Amino acid sequence: MQASNTDTSRVTPPPGTGVHILVVEDEAPFGRAVARRLEKAGHTVHVAATLALAEQALRDDEPELLLLDMRLPDGSGLDFLQRLRDGLAPQTPVLAMSAYGEMEDAVGAMKLGAADYLKKPIDLEELLLNVSKVLAHQAVSRQLDYSRTRESSGSEEPELLGRSEAATELRAQLARIARLGAAEPAPTVLLLGETGTGKDLAARLIHHQSRRASRPFVHVDCAALPRELIESELFGHVKGAFTNAIADRTGLIEAAEDGVVFLDEIGELPLDLQTRLLAVLERRMLRRVGSSQERPIRAWFVAATNRDVERMVTEGSLRADLYFRLNVLSLPLPPLRARGDDVLVLAAHLGQLLARRYGYSNFALEPAAQTALCAYHWPGNVRELKHVMERAMLLANGEALTPAHLLLPSSAGRESVATEAGSELFELTLQEAEKLLIEHALQATDNNVSEAARRLGITRMTMRYRMKQHGLNG
Repeated sequence: MQASNTDTSRVTPPPGTGVHILVVEDEAPFGRAVARRLEKAGHTVHVAATLALAEQALRDDEPELLLLDMRLPDGSGLDFLQRLRDGLAPQTPVLAMSAYGEMEDAVGAMKLGAADYLKKPIDLEELLLNVSKVLAHQAVSRQLDYSRTRESSGSEEPELLGRSEAATELRAQLARIARLGAAEPAPTVLLLGETGTGKDLAARLIHHQSRRASRPFVHVDCAALPRELIESELFGHVKGAFTNAIADRTGLIEAAEDGVVFLDEIGELPLDLQTRLLAVLERRMLRRVGSSQERPIRAWFVAATNRDVERMVTEGSLRADLYFRLNVLSLPLPPLRARGDDVLVLAAHLGQLLARRYGYSNFALEPAAQTALCAYHWPGNVRELKHVMERAMLLANGEALTPAHLLLPSSAGRESVATEAGSELFELTLQEAEKLLIEHALQATDNNVSEAARRLGITRMTMRYRMKQHGLNG
């Protein structure tokens, strides 16, 4: 691997691990050392010795993190950081580096949104620690879908489509629950249903139809929160509460103000944090990590899970007292197979959206395709329908959709499919068969690792380990 003024270099880790990092550094020995250490940690690394090469690398394949030296042969790192924020790569986190350690560089970089500032000479283990910290926070920000929703003329309203009795009744129930949001405190709500039934949409509808619609809606994916960051992200922390707590931080519950906190996949929350959450729900008071002061909480809590909550309580993965506290109002969401011809309503809606997205002049479903959609079991529910429709639209290339475009499993039934799959499995090695089963489980659950693990009868941790062994992403 060479870091020169005329080329970029790339180090590739085993498949399925790490992220793509761009190192902009003109000192070749240091650039190689950084790349080797990051590659050892499982990342894919590009090294660019000039800003021109860095810009080309960004246009070719946008990285998930950029390590940027402040002084380069063809310009200033600060000026390049400004260009990044102006549109070249506005969302890419940046770690700034400089051998000069000048305060104006540090201040300038932080003002332009750098995640941190490192002074050379840089210890590689310290660098790796900072990289891990930035990536962890970046993952949280992507997964949390933290949005402060305000009423505005241009905002898109959530809508539950369907003419079936199940859909009609669900809309009425959501409207009734939304009216209860005016209470102080509002009763907690627990949304139940299979993967892909629209629990997120239901939570947003409750928020949108309530008197809290102009207040924040905070979506917390409990399954996606890194274990070491969950407590701080939910409850916030004070400066000095732990290593790298360099300033006070408002947690997501507190940031919701008097809006809605949507705790998605609540069953994935660790038991110790379930205890803390229960205390917040019961006392309506919150204490940040490292603080002795309590703050009043006015947010409305809506939780959701696709798991069997009573079984979770029996197994000990969900506290019984938290379940009873959340289950003040529970609402099961119907699966798509129980909604009759709603599948055609949803397919038509999705088809029209996709036709606009891909520039097709029209959208049509042949009668045979409509029959196939209605006959299919839809184990992945609406989420699966979205993927099927997008794939079909791309295959049809603007023509009317036929059963061949939908690529749905044969109507011969699950038994024949299972028999066929079983005969194929006997031709594979044990490792190949295990990988195939994991791939099928992930596909059936839209890459929901927790649900795929549940279906395979293993823990989420074991699932993650097996995925890493087989080089699978999720």
